[in-house]
Amino acid sequence: MAHPAPQYVQRGKVPTGPPRRKPRILLGACGCVAAVQFASICHCFSEWAEVKAVATPASLHFIDIESLPDNVDLYTDRHEWSYWERVGDNVLHIELYRWADLMVIAPLSANTLAKIAGGICDNLLTCIVRAWDYSKPMFIAPGMNTFTWRNPFTEKHLMLVDELGVSFIPGDDAMAEPTEIHSTVRLYLESRPLPD
Repeated sequence: MAHPAPQYVQRGKVPTGPPRRKPRILLGACGCVAAVQFASICHCFSEWAEVKAVATPASLHFIDIESLPDNVDLYTDRHEWSYWERVGDNVLHIELYRWADLMVIAPLSANTLAKIAGGICDNLLTCIVRAWDYSKPMFIAPGMNTFTWRNPFTEKHLMLVDELGVSFIPGDDAMAEPTEIHSTVRLYLESRPLPD
């Protein structure tokens, strides 16, 4: 009696090793009107990746927390301090940076862009950026009004973060669309192997 072949042989697929794990993506949101699209961004990524999200206090004015995917944990400044009690405890911003394969900040406000460019780390998101290992990819999708975007400081700040190796996802006088952000990052990941 012949035994049925394993499913992967029946479908013409030959295994090449253990299954690849899902990429671990850390999404960040800053306080600007474009943060109303953050739930959509989270949905795009959570369909095929492990996702954790970080929101600045100002972004919470725009994010509908109830519309975030159930499989996405949202962290805020409150979590940074509630997890730490004494020396030797894990520090949330370090644990999130270690967990992530890459980071996407969308939207990136002018305020947070300036903080990153100046090395300021006064909230959970900017602490993660300050601790970030820039051998791992980071993407930014700025969201700000036209006057702020055209301010000379914005160009200077973008040049400084570019020197760190941060990838810029441009939009047309606004934050790039969630699908464009998603496809940019997905194409990047498909062209490179994930660490073990």
